[in-house]
Amino acid sequence: MGTGERNQEAHVPEATTGASGTPSADGTSGTAASAPGGTSSGSGADATSGTDTRAFTGTSASTPATAPRTLAEALRSRPDASLAALLRARPDLLTPVPSDLTQLATRAGTRASVVRALERLDRFALQTAQALAVAPDPAPYDVLLALLGGDDGDRAVEAALPGALTALREQALVWGGDDRLRLVRTARELLAPSPAHPSPTGLGPTVAEATAGMSPGRVQEILRAVGLPATHDPVSAVAALTSLFTDRQRMSELLDTAGPEALGVLDRLVWGPPYGEVSADPPPPVRWLRDHGLLLPTSARTLVLPREVALHLRAGRAHRAPEPVAPAVAPAREYAPRVVDSTAAGQALTALTMIEDLLAEWDEGGPAVLRAGGLSVRDLKRTAVALDTTEQTAAFWLELAYAAGLVASDGEADERYAPTPACDDWLELPPAERWSRLAAAWLSATRTPGLVGGQDTRGRTLSALGPDLDRSPAPEVRHRVLTLLARLPEGAAPDPGTLLDRLRWEHPARTGPEDLRPKLAQWTLDEAELLGVTGRGALSAHGRALLEPAASPGTTTLLGLSAAAALAPHLPEPVDHVLLQADLTAVAPGPLRRPLAATLNVLADIESKGGATVYRFTPASVRRALDAGQAASDLHAFLAAHSRTPVPQPLSYLIDDVARRHGHLRVGAASAYVRCDDDALLDEIVADKRSAALRLRRLAPTVLAAQADPASLLELLRAMGFAPAAESAEGDVVIARADTRRTPPRTPPVPVPEGPPLPDDTLLGAAVRAIRAGDEAATVVRKEQPRTTAAAGPAEPGALPRTTPAETLATVQAAAMTGSAVWIGYVNADGAASQRVIAPVRVEGGFVTGYDHTADEVRTYPLHRITGVAELADADDSA
Repeated sequence: MGTGERNQEAHVPEATTGASGTPSADGTSGTAASAPGGTSSGSGADATSGTDTRAFTGTSASTPATAPRTLAEALRSRPDASLAALLRARPDLLTPVPSDLTQLATRAGTRASVVRALERLDRFALQTAQALAVAPDPAPYDVLLALLGGDDGDRAVEAALPGALTALREQALVWGGDDRLRLVRTARELLAPSPAHPSPTGLGPTVAEATAGMSPGRVQEILRAVGLPATHDPVSAVAALTSLFTDRQRMSELLDTAGPEALGVLDRLVWGPPYGEVSADPPPPVRWLRDHGLLLPTSARTLVLPREVALHLRAGRAHRAPEPVAPAVAPAREYAPRVVDSTAAGQALTALTMIEDLLAEWDEGGPAVLRAGGLSVRDLKRTAVALDTTEQTAAFWLELAYAAGLVASDGEADERYAPTPACDDWLELPPAERWSRLAAAWLSATRTPGLVGGQDTRGRTLSALGPDLDRSPAPEVRHRVLTLLARLPEGAAPDPGTLLDRLRWEHPARTGPEDLRPKLAQWTLDEAELLGVTGRGALSAHGRALLEPAASPGTTTLLGLSAAAALAPHLPEPVDHVLLQADLTAVAPGPLRRPLAATLNVLADIESKGGATVYRFTPASVRRALDAGQAASDLHAFLAAHSRTPVPQPLSYLIDDVARRHGHLRVGAASAYVRCDDDALLDEIVADKRSAALRLRRLAPTVLAAQADPASLLELLRAMGFAPAAESAEGDVVIARADTRRTPPRTPPVPVPEGPPLPDDTLLGAAVRAIRAGDEAATVVRKEQPRTTAAAGPAEPGALPRTTPAETLATVQAAAMTGSAVWIGYVNADGAASQRVIAPVRVEGGFVTGYDHTADEVRTYPLHRITGVAELADADDSA
């Protein structure tokens, strides 16, 4: 179908037809009939969906309304709240804002928009649309119910069908009253069966469609074979054959005369696909079916099972298994809520530690950025080793820090990753608030760490922090998974299989080999456990706080209050002490306060993490603290002040021994030199074979020169077991404090939305008002103006009014004096013509100023750009 044909559906009235699809005798549309189960297009709110069906059928509880003849008329009868709901459900219709309801209906029938709308339907709503696609057009409610529930009926289908129809009407995929349900033409083309695109129902063409190219004589032969009298024309012959196949009793009698082999052939085709290939000389059972019209030829070697025959064999069902009820998410295990919350809080603390360790690892500058963007495989492995985790988990922490705006590329010529200035502010926040920032960033991010290590469509490996990891459905899937977890009893962990089944039911149109949603759902479960949103698979209390409206998909608002408040009671308070032990270790019984942790990370090496962090003191770690400017006395005082146990003697000896040797050797820049007051120590260095690479030469009893730079000389001497200190040109000891590296200010990556962004209430309200005003201008009834001049030209329906400048001026002046509204044609500076309804208030200087009902604001128009003007007709005139 071309675009022009689809546009006709929006504003050209349909031919009035009866239930069978033929024009009715009186040429008028039927009245709304009550649907089974008490559902009627003109009755009150639907009990299943809670939505007033009057909003979508144009009927009223007090006065009946004419049934809509087009989709545009159906939309025109909707209240503003219903139009806003349509634009919210299908935001692609809003860009740009339609000029009137006819344009909105036209846009709602385009192929791309209909495909997106069908993808948002749940399985039963989609099955309802598929059933309408194979039903007569228009279809009464009873026919649709029979297609979904079968001849024997289905209580679950009866209960769910009104809600499914309401959902289809809300998205403007179905319109008309319950006596004349119409599927939007484009949706019918997409869902109706055809040889190129089989229907999901497995049904084939109707008898009329299958016999369209058949000779009239062959149709008469089929009539004789099934015992029907001959007719005078092919149309009545096809109608008689259709009537036979839709009559349950006569059809059963006909099938009783078929042999078991023939019935077996029908059984293989009944649920689809309905097409089968035959040889030039088919076997007797197939010949019998072909001669009796139960199989009709579509080509020389292909037969098809007509839709009416298949529906009889299926007992009237369009689908083998209707699914009116969403599958429940079953709990796999249940725990006490306090156990879940404490477990999740512990993992949340681990998540904070991981991010802090990552920032510390990259504090002086991180790895280089690949030319194509992202992190190299080698650098990802190094980061995973530094974080003591797997590469896939390290990719998750990297992407999380990136999504939260804590790390980014520095943008230099030699581009590298580094922490952003925002990370310093983040580190100063309380732990619960730091976690809530991370969790909110994860929930709304389109970055997908699970793809790292895979390949894109071109066969290239996807790298962490790379440009190709955005997947638009990710926020929606994460939010939906957490919502389903929140519906389980507190402390219940879901069965992943039932959770995936529920997601497939909610979005069946997207299910396929390329559908990423099942993987996204599984990754969400894993990532939520890593982040501490869930504990032992069950949603925690602070995880539930993330499901507030501010954290819904598509928003970037960070929580920080409710989630942090829910988490804070479960986090241990930071401690200000450690437990020193005789084996040169220190045990931190909990998370340390930041100043204590920063100093201890310099003075000791982390040996193990967990509920209690173990630090180990080594000569290298003590020397690192001395290089940072600490004196031995400062280290003794620090340990004494922050240890709940006495400082062990071995640790005191270690500090004194390293301090005594620290700085005894001095390394400066000549190219490089070594200076020491003890010439015997210099003799020892020269005699050591390991120093041969330095090519040392004695310049004086206390000075050695080296053919190496100071940094290399320091590193090699420390490897030989000495404790040299760098000195400045003035002879002072250089304090080796690491310089932190920060990127320029960076904003977190913006999520890539799936389709147009969701409009807010303000935009929806303004759009509905603009569409209503434009529709009023396009459909307003105006008085016919007398044609006194040749310039006026003939009147054409829907054309811009044409009046002379004098007539235009006189009409708008009269309207300004009486306070009435007029209909004008206007051409703007770009040459675009439009129709508007204005109420003039002032006419002077060649301009008319008035309230523009179309734009819903006061505007001024140049008179020379007004093509013509017409007075609005009174109610009596229009009648």
